[in-house]
Amino acid sequence: MNIFFTADQHFGHANIIKHAKRPFADVTEMDHRLIDAWNARVTNRDLVYHLGDFAWRTGKVAAYAKQLKGAIILIRGNHDPKLGSINARMPVVHDVRMIRAPPPDGHEIWLSHYAHRVWPKSGHGSYHLYGHSHGGLPDNPHALSMDVGVDTRPDFAPYSLDEIVAAMAKKTFKPVDHHGRSTDD
Repeated sequence: MNIFFTADQHFGHANIIKHAKRPFADVTEMDHRLIDAWNARVTNRDLVYHLGDFAWRTGKVAAYAKQLKGAIILIRGNHDPKLGSINARMPVVHDVRMIRAPPPDGHEIWLSHYAHRVWPKSGHGSYHLYGHSHGGLPDNPHALSMDVGVDTRPDFAPYSLDEIVAAMAKKTFKPVDHHGRSTDD
């Protein structure tokens, strides 16, 4: 089983093409390309953490989820407020969630639809993955955080855990709150 992270597909949302400057002629093309990008990387044995804004119309969520490979754990976004468990593909919905990556990495990862300046255990090296900003926030090379939304990738595909670990390894971690101080301070 591989683990993936993504956000902000906005399936069925025609205006997101304009708002996020996506290169699609219409919502039908966008939906097909996003589904193809997902299924090209994810298998039915994999787990995908979706960090919100899955679909524009809540009544269509199950139909979109059925077209996607892998089990999906949804972290609710601002367009997902009424969603609960959808079906076997999306059995669990959370507002935020702390997970631990499997070995050998083992990092704790704070999952939220929204970017945070600090998050649980951020001073101790936990990662933070988010969406919502559609690639509009500048990356902080000192914070172990990352926008995993589809608009941050040219192929619109989910990020693998290995890609997350590699991206975090390139950062020079500097805690921004008192919890990151050494015990000598």
